[in-house]
Amino acid sequence: MPKPPRTVIVLAMPGFQLLDVAGPLDVFAEANRGSGRTHYQTRVHALTKGPLVSSAGVRLMPDGVLGDAAPCDTFLVAGAPDAPDTVLPERSIAALAAHAKAARRFGSVCTGAFLLAQTGLLARRRITTHWAHADAFASRFPDVVVDVDAIHVADGKLRTAAGVTAGLDLALSLVEEDLGPDTAHEVASQLVMYFRRPGGQAPFSKAGTARVSGRAALQELQRYVLAHPELPHTVASLADRLHLSPRHFARMFTDEVGKAPGAWLADVRLAAARLMLDANRTPKQVAAACGFADPDSFSRAFSRSFGLSPAQYRRLHAGS
Repeated sequence: MPKPPRTVIVLAMPGFQLLDVAGPLDVFAEANRGSGRTHYQTRVHALTKGPLVSSAGVRLMPDGVLGDAAPCDTFLVAGAPDAPDTVLPERSIAALAAHAKAARRFGSVCTGAFLLAQTGLLARRRITTHWAHADAFASRFPDVVVDVDAIHVADGKLRTAAGVTAGLDLALSLVEEDLGPDTAHEVASQLVMYFRRPGGQAPFSKAGTARVSGRAALQELQRYVLAHPELPHTVASLADRLHLSPRHFARMFTDEVGKAPGAWLADVRLAAARLMLDANRTPKQVAAACGFADPDSFSRAFSRSFGLSPAQYRRLHAGS
């Protein structure tokens, strides 16, 4: 006897990100189409009655109000550009919490994590959200462990996805959990998406990009390094330019810039490397132009930071 369909509810807020809702629902719909069976019944709910307008201007009439909905198998909260600054009323928080607790699994897409976290259900759990909002999330919800690089994260019955398109990756992983890898592979093929996306959020993030800060002498030094990443800079050589001992220089730099000079220098070189790979320079050319000893050491450093080799990054991100 066939199993009854699993009900998936996606909660959308006013100004919701359209793909946060449509992306996961299309994955579940493709799983139905590809198998010829209704494995999933999908619904979009809101916190109040009436149509919603997305951040793209598209109007959506929700299937119902969350407080009136029956418990579901999977409950996801979509993000919105204003979600990081939204404080939900107590009644809405209670509705979110009740649905999340009753569901077999629950989670969020992108900045939907800011809304879901207000229920307290993410405390001491591991989650991810969009890289640009990860620091703000960690500051607002310090009892939640944020994996800033992950595309999506599973922690018990909790599932969270990073940026907007990561909602598709999350939904595909749920299909794999439910229906197996063969069905998930077929869904990925039909939607022309990766079954396992290479790397994490780091290749897309601007976090870690070196910035100029500190006293005037330090800023002048940093601008010099940014202009000449190809030179064989070391902590000792940088200290010498300021006529300081390496130890004194390292302590002053760390105090004023907020990062040790060696780590800052690595950020400079990797940021310059990304720009050159974006411009379709070869890894060998980039290694020499960014001050790495050789292509192998460049490849190791790049892979540690971004989860992709320079060649993989270039194929995915470089212009023609």
